[in-house]
Amino acid sequence: MPTLIDDFPVLTPVTDEDLCIALRAVTVHVPESWPQGELCRSERVPFPCRLARWGRATLEAAGFTEAQFGQGPAA
Repeated sequence: MPTLIDDFPVLTPVTDEDLCIALRAVTVHVPESWPQGELCRSERVPFPCRLARWGRATLEAAGFTEAQFGQGPAA
């Protein structure tokens, strides 16, 4: 039976280092079409993967919108 792993915590205030890592996460962990559906290009798990969710949440906690970091709507 699969086990659900909690998302990584988003710490506030968001540091510059967290912003850099979060931006990298949303750049690298992007959706890719496969016969089984949308999978994370980096991890080959259903998109959005745990790191993509953390990256988006961290950028949003810092005041950025999805449009500003160039990603489509979260699944």
